[in-house]
Amino acid sequence: MNHIIRLVKTSDSEEILKIYAPFINNTTISFETKVPTIGEFSSRIEATCKLYPYLVYQVDDKIIGYAYATKHRERDAYRYDVDVSIYVLPEYHGSGVAKKLYDCLFKILKMLGYVNVYAACTVPNNKSLKFHAKFGFLLIGTHHKTGYKFGQWHDVTWLEKSINEHIDKTDKVKSIEELALESLENIFSSC
Repeated sequence: MNHIIRLVKTSDSEEILKIYAPFINNTTISFETKVPTIGEFSSRIEATCKLYPYLVYQVDDKIIGYAYATKHRERDAYRYDVDVSIYVLPEYHGSGVAKKLYDCLFKILKMLGYVNVYAACTVPNNKSLKFHAKFGFLLIGTHHKTGYKFGQWHDVTWLEKSINEHIDKTDKVKSIEELALESLENIFSSC
């Protein structure tokens, strides 16, 4: 079997949405309540991957997981921060796929100049909390009863991880399009 991690392509939208849709329809892991159309989902992917890394994990010709970063907040002072998300087919949970995706994602984010990484987790979700703790994420707080889905209110716990030093910053972060292809290939081969 051929295992690769690579940047997303717009043509991956349908396959990625098949991974994501059950999390929308059957869980509170995602707070979306309606599965987006392929067009809507493709537009999201396209907008994200212009600035941020959006990775897929592929086994032979099948995508089995994906991870990406997005803007943390609107104000300029937050420019060194990102939010991250990761989704893996349930049959690959515990297989190391998610670890490899996050390893690559964080290496790329570090090279782009980001400092802080944030993840949100609907609770209870001990599996996700333990997974993020293994990556050095620390609990920073909980938004209580912040999302309403499946007829009840849900809490969301926020986690943070620093991937670069907190030093005086005058340089801007790079977009994923500014990163040399060779640098990306080196990261992908190291994961």
